[in-house]
Amino acid sequence: MARRRKGRAINGIVLLDKPLGGSSNQLLQKVRWLYKAQKAGHTGALDPLASGMLPLCLGEATKFSQFLLDADKSYDVTATLGVRTTTSDADGEVVAEEKVDVTDEQVKQACESYIGDSKQVPSMFSALKHQGKPLYFYARQGIEVEREARDITIFALEITRIALPEVDMRVHCSKGTYIRSLVDDIGQQLGCGAFVSKLHRTQVADYPADKMVSIDSLIALSEQAEDGDFAALDELLLPMDTAVTRLPRVTINDAQRQRFDNGQSVETLDDDGNTLKCGAPYRVYTIDADSTVFLGVGEAVETPKDQPAERHDRGPFLNPKRRVVY
Repeated sequence: MARRRKGRAINGIVLLDKPLGGSSNQLLQKVRWLYKAQKAGHTGALDPLASGMLPLCLGEATKFSQFLLDADKSYDVTATLGVRTTTSDADGEVVAEEKVDVTDEQVKQACESYIGDSKQVPSMFSALKHQGKPLYFYARQGIEVEREARDITIFALEITRIALPEVDMRVHCSKGTYIRSLVDDIGQQLGCGAFVSKLHRTQVADYPADKMVSIDSLIALSEQAEDGDFAALDELLLPMDTAVTRLPRVTINDAQRQRFDNGQSVETLDDDGNTLKCGAPYRVYTIDADSTVFLGVGEAVETPKDQPAERHDRGPFLNPKRRVVY
């Protein structure tokens, strides 16, 4: 007999405005408790010394958290020149200090040289896994692990203030970019070192900053839910499909929905009438009683196992990848 989950079967995304201090997981568990949700997951942790946008997925929305992990992000950053630390932020121990003998123009040139595609070696104090454990687990024991450089893209880097030794920047970057490593690299290039003294995430994918809510606001609203009235809290939830709005859309009929819900492939086109592209993900909807229902994410495949061989030449089919269970 399947074990029944405790809590509410509530689905959606909370756009938390993370405060300074505390871990992302601690905040996740707090929000899950406030909503009395059966399950929850975050979409990429922020360090205790970082603040800002932290999308938290509740219920079935956790199935789509990977798409937000893979999304580009934007940050407001303050770099302090002249000092290197073990963690490349204010939480680490100072390992080197140098005189800041650079001009504003040199700072600008060094920062802007990172715009575009490049390779970046992740920090030893990152959450990147090695043999099942985060790198910071080894770093705290003084163990250095060889890390492979990863492809990243800095889409935009705008310097908003130079008041040496501090430099303020706005950075729009791809997934997998470590701002601490970026700032450390800039400091090394300038010959004086640098660390992150302030970090605030302003955007994840297309989520607007004005939809963020503080943990204190959620706590205040939770008081209204003591008698089982979660309406005020639930109104803050963003729909599950907001995590995948950048994916092309497919709308299927009732018969196709039955196959999709049962984990079977569907023969269809996208909503613009185009043939599906093999290997590409699609967000899937149906129309139910004149309302649009999000069903999940499918992937286009050329030869689905559940289709007869004679049908394989009819073009790509939509295979269920992550389905919403209503």
